[in-house]
Amino acid sequence: MTEPTPVTIRARQITDGLEPKNVIICLVLLLGGVRYGWNGLGWAAFAALFAAVIPTLFIRRGIRRGTLEDRHVGHRQRRLTVLPFVMGSVATAFGVMLGLDAPADLTAIVLAMFASLVPILVITVWWKVSVHTAVASGATVCLAIALGPWWLLLYPLVAAIGWSRVVLRDHTPAQTVVGTVVGALSAGLAFWAAR
Repeated sequence: MTEPTPVTIRARQITDGLEPKNVIICLVLLLGGVRYGWNGLGWAAFAALFAAVIPTLFIRRGIRRGTLEDRHVGHRQRRLTVLPFVMGSVATAFGVMLGLDAPADLTAIVLAMFASLVPILVITVWWKVSVHTAVASGATVCLAIALGPWWLLLYPLVAAIGWSRVVLRDHTPAQTVVGTVVGALSAGLAFWAAR
């Protein structure tokens, strides 16, 4: 293992600070609070539980048991176990939210999360696409659709996330770019259609 440098330390801070679970939690709380007030925050917390917290607990359990090596699930083959679990958790949230008539944009954002996981899972069978950039890019596009195009100004953060993944040698530049495009298209189209 090589000695950390100021660049790799900064890259690690970005990777860990803007990891998918944190982006998802911020996304749903922001969207829920801005669009629906306190009721929206309650539903956002429910969505975050199933889309971020439960998957994180599943990954931590895998780390404790030795079946996963790190919280970012760096091994491509092991992602093929984690992603279906995450998809099931997100689908559960979507079903409950749809059945209980949760606010439309929050239900749509959960569907968008599921929709982005489908191509990510398919691509992961052959190649290690960046989930970090896919989630951040999808969140940015969905915020722009829901709250206005100014939210697209968050794209430099998506680029920073991609940079951090490459610097840490967790992904190639192509894997981060493909993640960015897949997240934007799949989540954005699903969110736009479901609203």
